[in-house]
Amino acid sequence: MRLPVAEHTSRPWRIHEITPDFRVEDVWAFRTPGAGPDDFPAMLAALRARTAPKYQSRPVRFLFAVRWKVGALLGWDEPGAGLGGRVGTLCDRLPDDLRRAPGVKDPNFPFTPVYELADESAQELANKTVHTICHLGWVPNGAGGHELRMAALVKPNGLFGTVYMACIKPFRHLIVYPAMTRRWEHAWRVRRA
Repeated sequence: MRLPVAEHTSRPWRIHEITPDFRVEDVWAFRTPGAGPDDFPAMLAALRARTAPKYQSRPVRFLFAVRWKVGALLGWDEPGAGLGGRVGTLCDRLPDDLRRAPGVKDPNFPFTPVYELADESAQELANKTVHTICHLGWVPNGAGGHELRMAALVKPNGLFGTVYMACIKPFRHLIVYPAMTRRWEHAWRVRRA
């Protein structure tokens, strides 16, 4: 379910310390029935177990295949266009305590871990279009349990990046995020299977 930006910005997440130059693009909530306050690591493990392309819907696989093909043709994803090239990694901005919690690299997910704590994690990706962060947080749901929240933080690369983000917005909201919601909620339900 899509949420207002304030649902992310009003929380005392550590990500705010290192991303004052990023804007919050999207905030989504994911149902995790029966989740308790200490279940964030279990949720992350469930997500990692379901990131392989075979778990993605056909429309999402198609959209990402097109994106990666266009990116390859136009040089959007060349090594010098990303982290350590066009932009520095957020890891260089981390305070010492976050440096000691680097997170886990998922080989099926194109993002690079920044940090992982007991209730939040951040991963980043950069190319010629944008520098983006996938922030995941664990939040009380008001009904005695907890739910997963995802925020996409972005720093577009000039006018080109801003136009790119505007062009992909309908695809994110109508296809990618709804499919991701179904997949992530399902990953939670089947995590012990």
